[in-house]
Amino acid sequence: MGNRKYLVLGPCAAESREQVMETASLVCDLRFQISNLIFRAGVWKPRTRPDTFQGIGEEGLGWLQEVKERFGIPVATEVATPEHVEAALKAGIDYLWIGARSSANPIVVQSICSAILDLRLKIEDFRLKGVLIKNPVNADAALWLGNIERLEATGIPVAAVHRGCNHQPCWAMAHKVRLARPDIPMLLDPSHMSGDAKVVPMLMGKVAELGLDGAMVEVHAHPEQALSDRKQQIRPDGLMSALKVLNDATKSPNDEPTAPNDTELNWLRAEIDELDETLWDTIAARMEVSKRIGEWKKAHGVAPLQPERVKVIGERLKVIGERLHLSEQFMQKMWEIIHEQSLNEQY
Repeated sequence: MGNRKYLVLGPCAAESREQVMETASLVCDLRFQISNLIFRAGVWKPRTRPDTFQGIGEEGLGWLQEVKERFGIPVATEVATPEHVEAALKAGIDYLWIGARSSANPIVVQSICSAILDLRLKIEDFRLKGVLIKNPVNADAALWLGNIERLEATGIPVAAVHRGCNHQPCWAMAHKVRLARPDIPMLLDPSHMSGDAKVVPMLMGKVAELGLDGAMVEVHAHPEQALSDRKQQIRPDGLMSALKVLNDATKSPNDEPTAPNDTELNWLRAEIDELDETLWDTIAARMEVSKRIGEWKKAHGVAPLQPERVKVIGERLKVIGERLHLSEQFMQKMWEIIHEQSLNEQY
């Protein structure tokens, strides 16, 4: 696919005809920067609480049809049931996507696949161009790969969409899937990965850095008025910044794609960076607990340093080190640094 990137852009949810058409118009103004543009909007929303916006329903499919006819671009929407699939295909939707909550359940995915197969026989003018499958909400590479295989059995082109897990990148999971299936496109979903529109432009650089094939980004003309996912939907002017990051990262001195060896190294570094961040988060949380322990000790007249406790932890470190294949010397050095800072928090 070279440097050509697929961009799936549009609001989290279709809320009104005016909102869909305004956002589509602003997004389509950027077509000169985008080689492969797909407009997206969800009409059925699997929300956590029943008192929140659940999507406009089938009425929104008509608005997507209007976008397709007016701007001449393909459109996509999320499906979670066979009934959704049938309504979307009868409305001429070009691409379907299966969200993270649905992809966590292989029975749901299989029911969608069965519906696609059934409708291929029933709909005379069957024109579904592809299905996008997001990773499950949990970091399960095997389940994601299994869903891809289920969808491939329909004969429809499949693309993977990496959206992270609970606003964490989960690069290791995506790396496993990329290595197992380099033959299918993988897109990044920086909106769900970050949960914050301000972080989206920075994450777009990962598309080129990791050799991905594009991105699926939530774009809303007025995100402060959005009925769902307000914080993570980017404005069209913010999208310009994200596209600049993507374009700049894609270019190389000779306008050549990133070398394969560099791409693999970038994946491994992304995994390291995520692990480092988790490590520091854990250390910071430990220091917070140490501070609370210090407050308790002061209130009860207990000295910060407890030699017996230090001895018990030292013995436990040996067992942990053996289990994790880490040297006793390394474990001891790390422990001494952490313990010293923990004592500082308690004084």
